[in-house]
Amino acid sequence: MDDTALTNTVMMNTIMILGMSAVTVFVKAALFILGDRIVFPPLLKQALGFVPVTVLTAIIVPMILSPHGEGLELTWRNPQLVGAAVAVLACVASGGRQLLTIGAALATFFVWQLGVLG
Repeated sequence: MDDTALTNTVMMNTIMILGMSAVTVFVKAALFILGDRIVFPPLLKQALGFVPVTVLTAIIVPMILSPHGEGLELTWRNPQLVGAAVAVLACVASGGRQLLTIGAALATFFVWQLGVLG
């Protein structure tokens, strides 16, 4: 890649990041400034409550199922998948205790990564 192409790529990425930042700040500022004058319908309020879970799921699931980005890795040699399975089991067994679930998943991941596959 020559210097001109690299400069163009850096410039385009910078403009894209600044544009996304401007849109984010505008939306947040508009909602903050308008405050209680905007009333969302109950159905929209309920739907917006699912946004964080949906976004988090969209980020995490591909990392678990395809950790190297080269197709699905649904084997026992995938420490992310094994850790996620243990997280689900720990969550169900503990009645949803988050710290226990996170601890069990991390411990399983590291033991699997360093011990079993090491």
